[in-house]
Amino acid sequence: MSDTQFAPFIESDIAHKKVKLSSGEVIDYQFGEFWTNKQRQAPSIHEISYRACFKPQLPDYFIERFTNPGDLVYDPFGGRGTTVIQAAIRGRQIVQNDINPLSIVLTKARLTPPTDAELATRLKEIPIQKGLKSDLDLSMFFEKKTFQEILSLRQYFIDRRANKKNDHIDDWIQMVATNRLTGHSSGFFSVYTFPPNQAVSAKSQIRINEKRQQIPEYRDTKKIILKKSKGLLRNLSAEQRENLNQAAKTAKFLNTTSNTTKTIKDNSVQLIVTSPPFLDIVQYVEDNWMRCWFNNLDAEEISNQISVPKDLTKWNEIMSDVLAELFRITKSGGMVAFEVGEIRKGSIKLDEEIVPLGEKLGFTTEFVMINTQEFTKTSNIWGVTNNDSGTNTNRIVVFKRT
Repeated sequence: MSDTQFAPFIESDIAHKKVKLSSGEVIDYQFGEFWTNKQRQAPSIHEISYRACFKPQLPDYFIERFTNPGDLVYDPFGGRGTTVIQAAIRGRQIVQNDINPLSIVLTKARLTPPTDAELATRLKEIPIQKGLKSDLDLSMFFEKKTFQEILSLRQYFIDRRANKKNDHIDDWIQMVATNRLTGHSSGFFSVYTFPPNQAVSAKSQIRINEKRQQIPEYRDTKKIILKKSKGLLRNLSAEQRENLNQAAKTAKFLNTTSNTTKTIKDNSVQLIVTSPPFLDIVQYVEDNWMRCWFNNLDAEEISNQISVPKDLTKWNEIMSDVLAELFRITKSGGMVAFEVGEIRKGSIKLDEEIVPLGEKLGFTTEFVMINTQEFTKTSNIWGVTNNDSGTNTNRIVVFKRT
């Protein structure tokens, strides 16, 4: 086994328990550590920061067990693209949807990575313009010269797309630059900020700067892009790269609501692995306001299109519509792994909400997996502890369309 593969789980370590839900269904619950917490065991191309994303070990568990090479794998809430990138690496065909177009920026480019020579040449060709102006004051994040480089990159991508000249090399650079905007080390364009998977507000950054007595220092954006690119590709094998390239030829990236994916054919998907928004736990657009700005996306317009209900009844209504669409597109015998969580100090377990919704639509609940885990270092920095807020377990409802 190479260091880019995942550690196997041991079947005997899984505990089974029949659980009767409040809705009356008796479901097989499986408890255990089904995938490792060691992120570094995953292919390095997954190392793109994004708030509230699951590890690639999760979709890989289902891809390996429920699909064959060439099968179609889909994620209706794509985020950073973990499901489809892992499926592509495994030689499957892919479709991804997300109402936030930023998801396409972060995912699509990783199907066609450039060579080191292509990347170095293109970076040298991108002009750094002087005197570019911004409608945002981001001086609390970036040193003046660094910000001019960021503005130059941003304008370059806008112009290339407007003239339909952007290619896979441009898209890769844009993806990496988007990921390197803000963070907690010299590997990012910004002064120290935290967390690296979102941008805090300007006011919050000013407070961070004052507390740490720091001012933004110059960062060489092109050098950072080159270094991060090498990191993303450091353990990608020739076979994995070829699989990604092949998947790119038929891949579909949708930008619509997850209950209206008309371009996906009936009975066409073998496996769906996804994680919907957990009520109002994460504000995706607020977290990504700077990434939206850099990619010339209207964060406010995107926010108006995203449904993040605070009310459980409304959440159930939305999920019912989504599950109805998933039922339409799933093959007979196809599987759906719907990852949810326990929220609000464990008082709401969303798997117990999802099971009756799916069964009412015609799905059969095969089992519910509880992947127990301790919070990571990142979660602790957020000030989150087990069963206090957020979720400390992956709770995956596994449906089958019979």
